[in-house]
Amino acid sequence: MILGLCATGFLSASAMAAAPAMTAEEFDHYATGKTLTYAQDGVIFGTEQYLPGRRVRWAFTGDQCQIGHWYPMGELICFEYEAGDAPQCWKFWKGETGLMAQFEGDPAGTALSEVRQTDGPLSCTGPDVGV
Repeated sequence: MILGLCATGFLSASAMAAAPAMTAEEFDHYATGKTLTYAQDGVIFGTEQYLPGRRVRWAFTGDQCQIGHWYPMGELICFEYEAGDAPQCWKFWKGETGLMAQFEGDPAGTALSEVRQTDGPLSCTGPDVGV
């Protein structure tokens, strides 16, 4: 999760920090019912399906799906998954080509950019296929 790629090139960490964060309502309206694929430094990172009721299904590229949910914390959107890891909190905003996301507390300015959007389900591998 380094610098996100957008139509005009790479965004600096300071430019990302200055972007206005989406509210939880804006994020919910934008994402629910969609499956979004994210890239890190122009390389596909993973895909998340946003389900009703703030539920999500996430998979790193080529990995098994994880079921979870999201919730707002201030200007951040935080995700928790069944694996029980610590919450993953992100600042989301609309870029020129889709959502941009910066990981909270990452001194390197880790960011993802939306590179694909569909209303189809996330294709899962492993034991939870079709869940």
